[in-house]
This record gives sequence, structure tokens and C-alpha cells, in this order.
Amino acid sequence: MYDILIIGTGPAGITAGIYAKRANLKVAMFEKDTPGGQLSKYNEIENYTGAKKVAGYELATMMIDHAYDLGVEVLYEEVTKVEVDGNIKKVITPDKTYEAKAVIIATGNVPRRLGVENEDALAMNGISWCAICDGPLYKGRKVVVIGGGNSAVEEAAYLATLATHVTVVQNLAELTADPKAQDILLKQKNVDIHYSTVVDKFEMDDKGLTGVVLKDDKGNKQTVSADGVFEYVGLIPVTDMVKDLGVTNKYGYIEANEKMETKVAGVYGAGDVITKQIRQVVTATADGAIAVQNALKYLETWS
Repeated sequence: MYDILIIGTGPAGITAGIYAKRANLKVAMFEKDTPGGQLSKYNEIENYTGAKKVAGYELATMMIDHAYDLGVEVLYEEVTKVEVDGNIKKVITPDKTYEAKAVIIATGNVPRRLGVENEDALAMNGISWCAICDGPLYKGRKVVVIGGGNSAVEEAAYLATLATHVTVVQNLAELTADPKAQDILLKQKNVDIHYSTVVDKFEMDDKGLTGVVLKDDKGNKQTVSADGVFEYVGLIPVTDMVKDLGVTNKYGYIEANEKMETKVAGVYGAGDVITKQIRQVVTATADGAIAVQNALKYLETWS
């Protein structure tokens, strides 16, 4: 039996793993894809203390390497369900059931989709959710970025260094990203922004994406030619595995207090998956550390 099992290897999960290992606990982290979570998909991080300016995947690599160096076990399996049997927490994967005294849910979020015509057919074949991953494919071509928050604006500015033209589509009357990020984007000469506008559908032929049909708040439509689209319209918390525990709100986010405790003793939430005011790398790492410190106190009473 493990002392702590951590689901997710984003900044919160990795930090929790590091703190748990340094406390001499028997700990393992679950990851179904690539360590680092959404952090590994960001172009640049400029507000993580001490790192100055660093690519997201580089920071994610440094974090997981830190965990590996300490000997934190990483299980590359998808967790399908978490059950509680008395004081024992069961973490279930397609092939095995693991037991632990405590569990930390640090599964983060996945990108939300628009749900418009041809989106599914073009997913990862013309439509992407990661500019750092797929941006180089569109060097010298035209792209559309959907969204007006930090992720959309920062990635649009990055894409402007590669693409011949970037069209930003924002459903509100203004961008909502940080002022500095907006300033960087607005200085780009090959960028134009459509405010109060939504995507009506994606156009395609037998080779893939050809354009994006836009509709403004007056109902007027126009088609923008595009070789690629990058969507940044929000995130969905990854909490299906704990939906039966009663620890999530109506939006699917885990409800945890300032100690990262949920209403179920020995089950903790950390990082972007919990209800919180600010979702940043630095707050996620703090959550992971706090969760382990309070799990340590819980383990003292475990029997």
C-alpha cells in the first residue's frame, strides 16, 4: 500500500510528489500522457519566480527531472476511478487497482471545444490547441486564433512570428488578457482582431481546413481563409474519476479548502482542477506543497 498516490503530473502533482518523497513517504504519480500537463504546451513563461523567461516544456522538464532524481515513481496509466473503502483509497486503472492511505487529485484541465461544424473532423488536422506544438507547421501561412484571454493572446503573438497573417477572433468587445500580453500582440503588424465575433463553422475540402466562417454580433457573416486554427476558449476540469465521491461542484471542479482538503478525509485536490481565484504555475506548485503537508498530518491519524 502506498502512503500517497498522486493523479496528474502537472506542476501541482510533481510538487506534491517531490514533497512526499522528501518526507520519506511511499508515493507514486499517475500520468496518462506526457508529464507537465498544460504547462508543457505553453510557449513562454515569464512570471515563475526565478525562471525569468522559459519555454513551458523546458520548465515542465525541469520539474519532472527533479522528481525523477529524487526517485519518485511515475506510473504511466490512466486513472478511471477513485473509490474509498473505509480509510483505504483505491485508485483504479484499466489493468490494476492500487491502494493508498491518501490521494491527491492534480489532474488539471483539458481544452474546451467550440462544438461547431467540422471541428471534430479537423481536430489535430488543421485545428490545434497548442501553438508551441503545432505552430511551426504554419510558418509562412495564415492562421486563426480563437479567444481573447492570456493563452489566446500570448500564443497569437508567438504565431505572428511564424505565420504571414494571424486573425484573432474574440467573442467579447475587448481582449481580457493581461495588459502586457495585449501590448505585445497589438504591436504585431500581421495581426488583426475581430471583436464581438464568433465562429459559425469551419470550412474544409478533401485536403483539410480551408477557412473559418465568422459571425459578428449583428449576424453578419464573413469567411476568413486559413491554413490552421488554434482554439483557446476555456478549459474543462479532468475529474470524471472522482465524480462519484461528491467532491466536485456543478462545473466539475474539485471543492477544496485552504488546506487542499476535500469533504472526504484523505482525499485532496491541488492545482487548476480545484475551485480557486488564480490558476497559474506558481499557485499550482503551492497547492501541491500544501496538500502534502496536510496529508502528512492526516497520515499520523490513519489506521
